[in-house]
Parts: sequence; C-alpha cells; structure tokens
Amino acid sequence: MTTSRDARGRHGTVRRIPLLGDPPPRTPTDPVATFDDALRRLVEDMFASMYAAEGVGLAANQIGVSLSVFVYDCPDANEQRHVGTLINPRITASGGELDDDFEGCLSVPRLHYENPRPSYAEAEGVDEAGSPVKLAGTGQFARCLQHETDHLQGVLFLDRLRGRTKRRAMRDVLAADWAQ
Repeated sequence: MTTSRDARGRHGTVRRIPLLGDPPPRTPTDPVATFDDALRRLVEDMFASMYAAEGVGLAANQIGVSLSVFVYDCPDANEQRHVGTLINPRITASGGELDDDFEGCLSVPRLHYENPRPSYAEAEGVDEAGSPVKLAGTGQFARCLQHETDHLQGVLFLDRLRGRTKRRAMRDVLAADWAQ
C-alpha cells in the first residue's frame, strides 16, 4: 500500500522484520564507516519496511543488518512530523517530565505497555552522507529517538519494563500467536 507517508521508501524493498523469539536483535550494532550506494539502498529498504509494518521508527538490526542506523517518521508532542535517518546515534541529553505513555515495537507486534521515558531527548549522529546531525524531540519523537537508539545497543523496550508490567508483558509474549 502506498501512502503519502512512504515517499522515502518507494524505491526500497520491504524486508522481513523478525519477531521476538526469532531471535531478537540483542547484540550492539557496528558503527557505519562507509557512506555509499549500499547504505542508501539499506535506508530505502528500511523506510519501505517501516511503512509496510505501519511503524514510526525502525533500526537496521530489526531487519537483520548489524549496522548502527535507524529511520523514523514520527510526530512530536506538537504533532510536528519528523522524517529522517540517524546513523551512529547517541543520546546526548534527556529530561523533562517522565512520560509513562504506552510503547510498542515492530519486533513485538500488537503488544503495548506503559514504559516511562523522559519526555525530551536529544540525539547526535550523522546522515546518509556522513554529515553531522543533531536532533531534539518531545513526546512520541523523544520516545522514538530513545527506543531506536536502544535497539542499536541490543536493548528492547521490554527490557526497560519493571514490576507487574514486566511480568504481564512476559506472559503476553509467551501467549502471543506469533510467539508459537
């Protein structure tokens, strides 16, 4: 399905997003050192895959590529849309009120849990040409920056859950039809 959201991925190939248990991406990714046509194709495939799965962010290791790259198309707290790629990212600042909104993951479909994260985040990295990029986000975009950077470090949002929420999530994962 083609929507106005997917202008970036229209030339890409939709890749399979392995689900939790396939196994999930748990190893930190390798930094990108080469900025070439292969990287640009990967980014196009990532956008195509993210849009096909109706996500707002996707890390390269979610499609089996161990490179430190993520793409996003996500609104912030003011409903301003942010679309782009962040390569070799790192969170440089976070703060504001703790936002305990629901969070989900394309690798853990249809399961969403309250997951406290700072309501503001800043990230730095580079773009597809290797030029420096600084991003700042609030609301869902702040959550996206943190979530995707976590993925690239081998951390799933489920790892950040605590207490009853964590126990419920583990029961739900075991009972999920995709986990069979």
